[in-house]
Amino acid sequence: MPRYSLVGYDGSDAARRAFSFATELARACGGRVRVVSVLQVAEGGDTCALMMTDSGTQRLQELREELAAIEPDAASLVDVELTHGSPGDVLLGQIDQHGIDHIVIGHTERGALARWLLGSVSANVLARAHVPVTVVR
Repeated sequence: MPRYSLVGYDGSDAARRAFSFATELARACGGRVRVVSVLQVAEGGDTCALMMTDSGTQRLQELREELAAIEPDAASLVDVELTHGSPGDVLLGQIDQHGIDHIVIGHTERGALARWLLGSVSANVLARAHVPVTVVR
């Protein structure tokens, strides 16, 4: 059974369902949940990164409050991180860095054009992860 599950969280309904699933699993298995929200930096260099750092503390608090609203009694089971980068790469990097043994991600239906233009984090993680991955719809 998973001891430390990772949830990629973007605030979507699918991510909320993934978080609830991972929390229920952690309770059943005596495990923990690591929630990672990834902010993508497209352009802007140092100025953009500085602005995101300044708002990061506030966003982290908002994220904790949002998670507490979804699962009010789960705070003792959950670690939260807000970071920057490519979502798939960040999530996969967490595996070895934090001893993750299970990934839970939400899947949002997109059209073929959107998948082609934007890619799919869930497909990327499924293709590259060396730990079990649960996709919650």
